[in-house]
Amino acid sequence: MKASQPPRRRPDRPRMCFVIGPIGDQYAAHGSPEREAYEHHLGIFEQVIAPACEKYEIAVVRADGIAHAGDINEQVCRHVIESDLVIADVSGGNPNVMYELGLRHITGRATIHIGEAGQLPFDIASIRTIRYQRARSHLAGARREIESALEAGMRDGFELLTPARVVRALQSVDRQSLPNRGEGGEDEEGTADENPSGLLDDFAAIEDGLEEMTAHMGALTKVIETIGTLSDQSNIEMLDLVQANAPARVRLAAVIRYAESLSALAGEMNTVAGAFAERMVTMDSGVRAVLGLIEVMSPDERDETAGELLGWLIELNESAQAGLTQIVSLGASASDLVQVSRHLRDPVRDISTAVKRMTSAIACMGEWAGKARDLAQDTQHPTG
Repeated sequence: MKASQPPRRRPDRPRMCFVIGPIGDQYAAHGSPEREAYEHHLGIFEQVIAPACEKYEIAVVRADGIAHAGDINEQVCRHVIESDLVIADVSGGNPNVMYELGLRHITGRATIHIGEAGQLPFDIASIRTIRYQRARSHLAGARREIESALEAGMRDGFELLTPARVVRALQSVDRQSLPNRGEGGEDEEGTADENPSGLLDDFAAIEDGLEEMTAHMGALTKVIETIGTLSDQSNIEMLDLVQANAPARVRLAAVIRYAESLSALAGEMNTVAGAFAERMVTMDSGVRAVLGLIEVMSPDERDETAGELLGWLIELNESAQAGLTQIVSLGASASDLVQVSRHLRDPVRDISTAVKRMTSAIACMGEWAGKARDLAQDTQHPTG
């Protein structure tokens, strides 16, 4: 079954980009955190964001560059809401930035997230974000990623984020409840509906994505089992060497052989975990949007498809949590190996990274299941 693509705005060439993000204080004392923040974020603006926009002849401005006189708060809000494009630097989860970003998300207009690696807020971690590091080479890479996002958006349309999708779903429900509608699904002003996907369409898309993630989990389980077998064999070999009073260099040679075999498996584990986590990023917004749509329906309006989806999300989380226990156990065992030999550090690092990726991704499934349980309870025991 072919998965439907996330809703997108019709391709439209943006002419004005407003940048929201931390600004700092250019008048603060040299060496102060406020001054360093100002210089850092000005550098991101001038070296990364502005050149990417200028490549496509998009005018770009941030709050401290607004030239018109007037109430700056009102001007910022107007730019956030009305600009063709917003690029948001979400580094550190600055409260003002998050507030402005929330306003922007509701509009459904083109928005690109960027953020410094390691400084991304958990609340929006599921939204695709272009990450940068302060090194010049990394900034150049971030600029190219923004250019690619702009090119794709102007060609294919910018993807709607979850808040805009939920709002449009609510608007769709409101429109369907209006009594005066013309032929062809038009309202009295003659504006046609955008023909949003139905719950069954979204369910099919989610089903395909979850099947892919289930396959990743299966592959990960096999790798973990193979690592377990390899480790058991290595332990037996090391025990024999110790009992035979073998010299350290012989035991080290055995550890190196184990490390070489473990490296390949740890690398594969990290790759699969990365694919799982990446798929989770694209799935999370879709699942939450569908749960949001189910939530705004009255229990009587929810059909069998909605009930199946809620049950599936609950069962999937139970299975994922069981798998996570196995993954975390392997991570804990692997962490002890770094004390044995430096040759084991690289594979242990890959295993630790894989564990972190899976823990974060599966946490999203727990949130889905919690919401699904609440909705399923509402369906079984409606209030009113």
